[in-house]
Amino acid sequence: MPDIAHALVFAAVCLGLVEGLTEFLPVSSTGHLILVGHLLGFDGLVGAEAAKTFEIFIQLGAILAVVVAYPRRFAGLLRLDNNHGFSGLRGIGLLVVVSLPGGVLGFLAGGTIKAHLFQPLTVAVGLAVGALWILAVERRSPRTRREAIDALDWKDALGIGLFQCLALWPGMSRSSSTILGGMMLGVERKTATEFSFFAAVPLLSAATLHELYESRDLLAADHALAFAIGFAVSFLAAWAAVRFFVRFLSRHTLEPFGWYRLAVAAIVLGLALLGGIRGNG
Repeated sequence: MPDIAHALVFAAVCLGLVEGLTEFLPVSSTGHLILVGHLLGFDGLVGAEAAKTFEIFIQLGAILAVVVAYPRRFAGLLRLDNNHGFSGLRGIGLLVVVSLPGGVLGFLAGGTIKAHLFQPLTVAVGLAVGALWILAVERRSPRTRREAIDALDWKDALGIGLFQCLALWPGMSRSSSTILGGMMLGVERKTATEFSFFAAVPLLSAATLHELYESRDLLAADHALAFAIGFAVSFLAAWAAVRFFVRFLSRHTLEPFGWYRLAVAAIVLGLALLGGIRGNG
């Protein structure tokens, strides 16, 4: 029994680390959680359904990290008398607009997507397609017309929101979909990246809280420690990843992430073909 408890804590730390590091980078947290969860045998430790609930729960830690990393931005959204740039009701409106397309599509087709796309092969395809998209956009270098988040308008938010719908395909990555979509619409790379952080908060919060409510019966007391550890590790790792990513993009392009995604896609595909990964991802 102690060995199982230790294995569960170790898995919680590893998965929390993976979730936090990959949620806001353009590499797909879904693909990484599938790989690491399989290698750790996490489904066998807590059960398949409880494992999915754990992955949903630790996502809240990553979401909270963005709020902590940008306290002034989120505090500015609460100043309803200041409606200039990305603040007050204008800023809230931009977040609503960017979240609507993915929220509506997820509500209408979420069940179908989970039933047919959460498989290792489709995750590998999503990773590879997203990688090629990154390389293509960076080679093309779209003309920049928006240099700061405060310059974004509702058309930019709607366009980015439509691109964000691509993230419903597991492996595509919500982060890369919003960043690349923004760049194709003329938003400067670093600005598109930071906006992708903010756009994640309402959409992921709503989806995560809904999924947790639906899975509330699976929140077992004997797994409470593992859930708490995973949440804390996810929060700390996501905070570090967000800070690193912004600094990285001040000197580099997204191309390294594209090549990295191709390598991960090959690993996922290889394991799937060899029977190393089965079932829904």
